Amino acid sequence: MMRQNLQSRNNSSRKRWALLGASVAIGALALSGCGNQKGQGNEQADSGSGGDGDVTIALLLPESKTTRYESLDKPNFEKYVAEANPDAKVEYRNANQDATQQQQQFEAAVTEGVDAIVLDPVDASAVASALSKAQAKKIPVIAYDRFFEGADYYTSFDNKKIGNLQGQAVLDGLKAEGTDPKSGPVWMVNGDPKDPNAADFKAGAEETLKGAGVDIAESHDTLDWNPDDARKWVQGQLQSAEEEPIAIYAANDGTAGGVLAATKKAKVKPVVTGQDAEVDGLQNILRGDQYATIYKSIPPQAEFAANAAVALAGGEKPEGSTTYKDTPTDFVEAKVVTKDTVKDIVGDQIKAEDICTGDVKKLCEDAGVK
Repeated sequence: MMRQNLQSRNNSSRKRWALLGASVAIGALALSGCGNQKGQGNEQADSGSGGDGDVTIALLLPESKTTRYESLDKPNFEKYVAEANPDAKVEYRNANQDATQQQQQFEAAVTEGVDAIVLDPVDASAVASALSKAQAKKIPVIAYDRFFEGADYYTSFDNKKIGNLQGQAVLDGLKAEGTDPKSGPVWMVNGDPKDPNAADFKAGAEETLKGAGVDIAESHDTLDWNPDDARKWVQGQLQSAEEEPIAIYAANDGTAGGVLAATKKAKVKPVVTGQDAEVDGLQNILRGDQYATIYKSIPPQAEFAANAAVALAGGEKPEGSTTYKDTPTDFVEAKVVTKDTVKDIVGDQIKAEDICTGDVKKLCEDAGVK
């Protein structure tokens, strides 16, 4: 009966998000203020879904600079756990981009004897030691957003395809300006080298750009996804480069913001793209400073993870719609967003009142964002 209930929940989830994906998706995928800081660091973790039942699920997220984790992933995961098992309790911790701190949080969850762990790793290469301790206690572990070997289940976006979408957005932005993509250098501002998703984004973007004959003249891996690191690198390159870039690929909206800070100061205007459809990124798109971002719907990813966590905590094995490196997997869809399509993604996840403030109010009206 439990397996039937799990299959019913997952089938329902897939049907619901498949319908959503049909209307908003371009390619199959994988993923950014500060928000609630409760439960971070070594503080007592807060309970999310409530209840005093026997099932406890640990949710370990990597950082809070990327707004999605606190504002979307955490509350949606808690919501769907409560729907799947009203008696389950979620214990939440955020690692603040510190791999050592996250390992301590993981080991604390193992010591406490939680029934399942959902982990979005700061450094996927550093998971093995802590994971072995969970496996020794037969605690199942879910890879959330970022893959790591040994996970019992994985849910994310198809990150190489995300990179393909990003690379195509660069080409489309150049075309919109009437610029030949072969006419000048393109720079790449990639994500954190410790993040396996960043490598997939980079690989997909490079594949698409090189396939179009683009000259990728410079490339930089941004430490900890830090916008200031991106800004400093671009600023330094602009001071020494013999030729200004016609476009700069940025792996997410945060790094795109750093890129824009540097290019505006230098009074150059390349095509700039991002990812995650953050408020700042969408505002930059409406201002005409950033050409595109990638919209990733977080609720379906959180729902897949919640259903799998409840199932694994109850001794069941979730069956994904596909596999990734021999791991049961569910991928979620994504889409490119430009100024013309910002209005299409406004809803529960992205609110017009958050975007349409200050100088962007009138730009929202012009773009039909309401």
